[in-house]
Amino acid sequence: MHVVSLYASILALLFVALSIRTLRMRRSLKIAIGDAGNQAMLRAMRVHSNFAEYVPLSLLLIYFVEASEAHSVFVHILGVCMLVGRASHAFGVSQVEENYTFRVFGMAMTFTVLVTAALYLLIRYLIKVGA
Repeated sequence: MHVVSLYASILALLFVALSIRTLRMRRSLKIAIGDAGNQAMLRAMRVHSNFAEYVPLSLLLIYFVEASEAHSVFVHILGVCMLVGRASHAFGVSQVEENYTFRVFGMAMTFTVLVTAALYLLIRYLIKVGA
């Protein structure tokens, strides 16, 4: 079993939770499409969209890291960083009176995963091609 499947599963459940939260907000505010100028709706939409924008590529990169036979601890570190980062970002952006600390921390963790995994794979590739 792949380590990345653990994080993909947890992140998928978080995505569904964010989706349900957005749908419930739409229903309670009677907003069928868009945000209707409602700040809370806009924030819920952006949390959901931002998650959908970053998580798939991150999971794909983590999968490739794991498939390249990286140590499982390294794969877990990437997975935990992604999970904590996305949860922090979702919490921060969801607040109408936002404390940017959560948002910035969440994006920093997300970018750390993307850059670390990408560089790891690139370096492994270059070493293998150069060998």
